[in-house]
Amino acid sequence: MNKLQIIALSLLILAACKNGEKKSDAYGNFEVVETIVSSETAGKLISMEVKQGDLLEAGKLIALIDTTELVLKKLQTKAQLIASETKRQNVSAQINVLKEQKKNALITQQRITKMFADKAATQQQMDDINGQINVIDKQIAATNTQFQLIASEMDVIQRQQDLLTEQLMECRINSPIKGTVLETYLETGELATPGKPVLKMADLSNLELKVYVSGTQLANVKLGNEVKVLIDSDNSEMQNLSGKIIWISSESEFTPKIIQTKEERVKLMYGVKILVPNDGRLKIGMPGEVVF
Repeated sequence: MNKLQIIALSLLILAACKNGEKKSDAYGNFEVVETIVSSETAGKLISMEVKQGDLLEAGKLIALIDTTELVLKKLQTKAQLIASETKRQNVSAQINVLKEQKKNALITQQRITKMFADKAATQQQMDDINGQINVIDKQIAATNTQFQLIASEMDVIQRQQDLLTEQLMECRINSPIKGTVLETYLETGELATPGKPVLKMADLSNLELKVYVSGTQLANVKLGNEVKVLIDSDNSEMQNLSGKIIWISSESEFTPKIIQTKEERVKLMYGVKILVPNDGRLKIGMPGEVVF
């Protein structure tokens, strides 16, 4: 065997050694927690502010539902509050008039009492003025009760206003999380109804690689463990990423068809989820491998 043949054989042995490196422990696909954003109220969609692929901050306006009817109702309740306030002012004015009448009646009472003591006034005159003051006191008490009725009326109207304010807020559909719009279901001009999805979004900054392991592998799988994640690249080598185990199934199940061999597919396995930071290379549904 000459020197060239020895070198060639050495290269073949080295390649065989590389091909014989440890295989991945588990296989799966990348998933993400999807959030369906729905409407809380019914109405015409007058504005759709986002489109598929947009990155949204939490609280950003997604869509706006027509608020014309609600605004008109709120203006109506505002007018009712003004009318109730006018009623209250009228009642106050009535009480002020009655109090002025009582003040004059008290002056007359003092005068008649003095005259009665001097026998210049009759008992009938004393009874009349006392009765007049009595009536005024009852009128003041009766008129005061109107304040409570008006206050109750205004409280009901205020609660209606609060409800309308809440309904107006529900017409603004905002992003519940920071994430990317995956799909939209409604367009401007279409009718939104309570519970009807408007769009689907997800936080793509971290993806979950769901894999399946056998019972014999569970000893090497613990929550919080750092693991090596492998994904395909343009060349023959795999790209290495790091991930953390965030979930381990408490029950065994039959594995799905994504497992490589038929023998593996008929085994009872345990689902495991690995959280992997996404720098843009990871996509939903992309296959991945893991080494524990």
